[in-house]
Amino acid sequence: MNHDAYDDNYIRSILSNVKSIAMVGASPVNVRPSYFAFKYLAQRGYDMIPVNPGHVGKTLMDKPFVASLADIDRPIDMIDIFRNSSHIMPVVEEALKLSPLPKVIWMQLGARDDAAAEKAEAAGLKVVMNRCPKIEYGRLSSEISWMGVNSRTLSSKRAPIPTQGMRLSLNRTSFGGGQTAASDRAAKNKTETT
Repeated sequence: MNHDAYDDNYIRSILSNVKSIAMVGASPVNVRPSYFAFKYLAQRGYDMIPVNPGHVGKTLMDKPFVASLADIDRPIDMIDIFRNSSHIMPVVEEALKLSPLPKVIWMQLGARDDAAAEKAEAAGLKVVMNRCPKIEYGRLSSEISWMGVNSRTLSSKRAPIPTQGMRLSLNRTSFGGGQTAASDRAAKNKTETT
């Protein structure tokens, strides 16, 4: 597997097929990137499990924190590692002790451990490194285009805004919607002036 460039179909397959995600390094602090990623993925219908021994006794979006992967009481499809590269191997080693094994090890932006990836792949797991599932989901579902990110596609047709219950291109239902008052006002003002 070339971990420097992933095929969109590889990422799409992972995000379409996993149902439960344990986020190692999740934080209940609402300005942390792990908080935003956790909330976004939970709103897209994933069964999110926050893993952080420093926050046991707290919840994140009504999901109780667990101290370790071993403390999770159900099978996990994907482990999203929100830790720096030096902490990845121990997480992968803990994941490989689970029964059943997870299907995917995902390392967040800036995190990469080729030896840990090789170990996980040798056990039959898919691996993604230095990527964010929130960003990849938004990019592949076309939600990210509503956030002002250059999609490299020119069109005069306005894409439909994701709404609650709308089916997205990753075949998942949005629970949070994507309403933006500013973009709706701009569209309304544009219509009124033409």
